[in-house]
Amino acid sequence: MPHDVAQISAIENLRHEKDSRPRNAGRTSSSAGLTPMSLVAASPRLKTIMKNLFAILLTVVTTGSFAISAEPADPPAFKHARVTDAWEAYAGKLTFGKGQTLALLDDGCKLSMPEWSQSDGELPKVLVSYDSVDGDNDPKHEGRGYHGSTIGIPSSVNYKGKLGVAFNNQVAVVRALECCHCNVSDSKTLAAGLQWVIDHHQKYRITAINLAPVDDLEHGQPVATEIDDKLKRLRELGIWVSAPAGNHAFTKGISWPACQPNCFAIGAVRSGKDEVYLDRHAKIDLVVPASATSSSNAIVCGAVLLLREAIEKSNYDWKKDGTNLPEAMLAIFQKTGTAVEDPGTKLTFRRLDVKAALDHVFANVK
Repeated sequence: MPHDVAQISAIENLRHEKDSRPRNAGRTSSSAGLTPMSLVAASPRLKTIMKNLFAILLTVVTTGSFAISAEPADPPAFKHARVTDAWEAYAGKLTFGKGQTLALLDDGCKLSMPEWSQSDGELPKVLVSYDSVDGDNDPKHEGRGYHGSTIGIPSSVNYKGKLGVAFNNQVAVVRALECCHCNVSDSKTLAAGLQWVIDHHQKYRITAINLAPVDDLEHGQPVATEIDDKLKRLRELGIWVSAPAGNHAFTKGISWPACQPNCFAIGAVRSGKDEVYLDRHAKIDLVVPASATSSSNAIVCGAVLLLREAIEKSNYDWKKDGTNLPEAMLAIFQKTGTAVEDPGTKLTFRRLDVKAALDHVFANVK
């Protein structure tokens, strides 16, 4: 919430006024013991000032930075998915991404954007970058690229009070193709980007991958390409990989690479309303409130970092939920998510509820 800077100045004025008075002026035997708390109790105006100062302090503690106001990157979606409820409930238990890196595999990024170059967190937001198309460390957009400059905002931003789900994380920006609206022929450079993560995940603490491209086609079955072995290896390493299902209201299939094995497919519901829309098919693993499935996937990638931290800090036995950590985390999201029926496909999907997932983990610790 916004805070009145004039109220902060009012405290300074009160202090200077008090300091300028003679030490014993106006004091009686009863007032000589006046304490700061009794002063607050005697002044409703000062009560309001102190309340707002506490709110600012809470923001500092939660975000690791001094922000006059803070708001979710996508307020309606974050409220619906209970991201903001999770922030409030676990402010004293979780760091919201600190110590974890999310790899963004997309069509490049304008690293000079203030969201990436001037983060308000304790550490630089962009930890490392790579271009698997050109084989260098400069992920700038080329050709038709545009999407990757903003895809990390819902999951990771921490700039001027705007917060992503895991706002204290860092990101690894990987340009893995020319444009996010791709073709399966882009599989070679996508595979190279995934291999870079495999090779460097320990060094850069990469725990999840937002595999952002879509080919905008209706795949009812997987399409065998070079990325499949990489996805399998990442699953074995315990690294979450998910991709957007697509935005065309398809019901007989979803986009590549979301249709592939070892890649979780993320669909969407309308923000504020549990109505499944855009591409929807039995392959979809989870639905998330957003205006596009790329944003749905970005939100869940941030939530994955929160859930992983909760599992580690609580010593939760995830092996009862899956054979590997990514599968276990998906199972937790599904069992704690809200059931949403889709009349058009007669399928029932599970909608992300971040706080419910965290509650489940902390409530089931031996």
